[in-house]
Parts: sequence; C-alpha cells; structure tokens
Amino acid sequence: MIAKLRGLLDSYGEDWCIIDVGGVGYHVFCSARTLNNLNNTGEEVTLLIETHIREDHFHLFGFSTELERDWFRLVQTVQGVGAKVALAILSAVGPDELSNSIAAQDKTVVARATGVGPKLATRFIHELKDKVAKFAIAPVKSGDGKQTRSTALGDAVSALSNLGYKQAEAYMAVSKALSDGADDDVQTLIRLGLKELGK
Repeated sequence: MIAKLRGLLDSYGEDWCIIDVGGVGYHVFCSARTLNNLNNTGEEVTLLIETHIREDHFHLFGFSTELERDWFRLVQTVQGVGAKVALAILSAVGPDELSNSIAAQDKTVVARATGVGPKLATRFIHELKDKVAKFAIAPVKSGDGKQTRSTALGDAVSALSNLGYKQAEAYMAVSKALSDGADDDVQTLIRLGLKELGK
C-alpha cells in the first residue's frame, strides 16, 4: 500500500500529476487545491497518498495535507459519493468551509461541486452532520500570542462537551453562534452555545 510519495513533479493536468520517484512515474489524481500547492515542474514534491485497488484499476490519490486526505476519506462514506466526486468537492470547497457548511446545514456550498446535485447535497449534509466535529480547526495562536477565532471555537466546544453534550452538537451550536456574528470570546460562545442547544 502506497501512503506517501516524494519525488520530482514530472507533469500535471486538470486533476492529475505524475511524480517521478527514482525514474518511475506515478500517476496521481489530485484536487485542484492540492495541484495549486505543488512546486514547479522538475522540483521536488511530497504527497500523502490514498491507494484504491479494484478489480479493474489501481488508482493513487494525492493530498498536500492530512486534513484534505481525511476529508477525502470521510466524504466517501456518504452514499453516492465516490473518489471522483470526492475530489470534485475538495476542489470546489476547502475543508474549513465544508465543516462550517455542514454545521450550518447549508447544502448550497457543497452543491457548487461538479457532479453534486440537490439530492446528493442534502444527503451529504445529513449523513455528515454527526461526524464533522472531529474536523474542527485545531486550536492555534496568532503570532503575537493572542487567542484566535479557531481557538475560541475549540475551547467552547470542549467546555460544552465536558458538560455532557455530544461533540458534534456542541460544534454546530458554537459554529452557528459565530456565523450569527458572535464575538470570539469563549465565555460568550459557551453561553450562546447553551442557548442554541436549549432550543
């Protein structure tokens, strides 16, 4: 099973690239987001790989980040979403925007992807709403050490989870508070999250 490739970027197209590893060219399917992050042709690149082996094909899918690779795996758990549609979704919508749209139950965001109609978009939002919390942005700090918006979100979700709420429910409640214009203060988000959960 191939999990990672490091080599020279030989060539690329709309949804693929060829990585030359020691003289062997690996054809890798990628999202537009990953392709945009690659170095120039002839320069070294590293891609995380998801290997799909079927009776009629052996395909490699490449990602520049673990987050995108994890989303690729997750979206394929939705009925009707295969690897091709998963790549189309990740090309059209970034991981952070996917998390927020699922939390807000906004199917129009994922519907922007090629091959995703209204029915599939609705199913996508419904089937992933309880799984999206683990993709909440990891807490980070800005260069001056101050708390960032994502830190506040993570801390508020953690606090609500400690109070006994499911992580997915807590994430959606806090995300809604943020999308409604709430300040990114942890105490404020906890209070508004509790209010949302109590509806």
